[in-house]
Amino acid sequence: MANAYKGYRNLKAWEKANKLAHLVYDATENFPKSEIFGLTSQMRRAALSVPANIAEGYMRSSQKDRKHFYNIALASLSELEYYIDFALERKFYKDNTHNQLTSIQTETGKVLTGLIKSFNKA
Repeated sequence: MANAYKGYRNLKAWEKANKLAHLVYDATENFPKSEIFGLTSQMRRAALSVPANIAEGYMRSSQKDRKHFYNIALASLSELEYYIDFALERKFYKDNTHNQLTSIQTETGKVLTGLIKSFNKA
C-alpha cells in the first residue's frame, strides 16, 4: 500500500488476524457443499470478525471503546478456535491444515491479549 498512513495495519495483532482470516478462507474452500451455510459460513464470519473488530477498535476515540472492540475480537477468535477443532473432528481437512490454523490462531491470541493488557497499564 502506497499510503504512508497505515493505521490499524501497523498493529501486529491485526496483521496476524488478517493472515488467519485468509488461511481460514483457503481451508474452507473444499469443505462439503452442504456446509456452505453452516460451518463454512460460521468459520469465515468468525475469522473476519477478528481483524474487523481490531480495525474498528483502533479508530475509536476512547481507550475504553478501543479495549471493548479488542475484547470482541478476542471473543471471535475463541469462537473460531472451536470451529477449527470441530472441522478437524469432522475430517473436513488434514492435521497439517489444522496445525497451521491453530498455530496462527494461538499467535494472534497472544498478541491480541497483550494489546488488551496494555490498556490496564495505561
